[in-house]
Amino acid sequence: MGNRLSKIYTRTGDDGTTGLGDGTRVPKDGERVEAYGTVDELNSSIGVLLAVPGLPADVTTCLFEIQHELFDMGGELCIPGHFVIKAEHIARLESVLDDFNDALPPLKEFILPGGGPAAAACHVSRTIARRAERRVLTLSRVESVSPEVVKYLNRLSDLLFVLARVLARHERGTEVLWRHDRGKTV
Repeated sequence: MGNRLSKIYTRTGDDGTTGLGDGTRVPKDGERVEAYGTVDELNSSIGVLLAVPGLPADVTTCLFEIQHELFDMGGELCIPGHFVIKAEHIARLESVLDDFNDALPPLKEFILPGGGPAAAACHVSRTIARRAERRVLTLSRVESVSPEVVKYLNRLSDLLFVLARVLARHERGTEVLWRHDRGKTV
């Protein structure tokens, strides 16, 4: 395990750089920092979701495990050449996604983000997951990134969509559907 922070400010980043896990100094707005920073933002948004009272236990358990994996992913992205996320992680997400989705009715309309505090927070996490995926793809164009990271983020955004549906039904008994015919006169 690396060093624990005993002093929070170091002043080493005052010049606009930050240290990667291997000690390399890079710009704070570089592709790698954008990628792991957005994964950190995603993890934090899931923390906000977990703070909503009354979540179903199976959703809480699922999200707590995802938070750990996202923390591991952040470490992977922070240390060039370090690999943590594996095919097994993706397979687990797919299995969990299938389990939650099987209990839902088939979609016939688009769903609007919302539905209650937890469902809305889950939709925000879903959109951050998509942005994290885009940031990792941008990084992969200039540096080596494990394809499992991109796959994981892609599956995770799908899972968060399904969980938002689960949570909307848990909170309100229904989902907020997009009305494609609103405002049309007959």
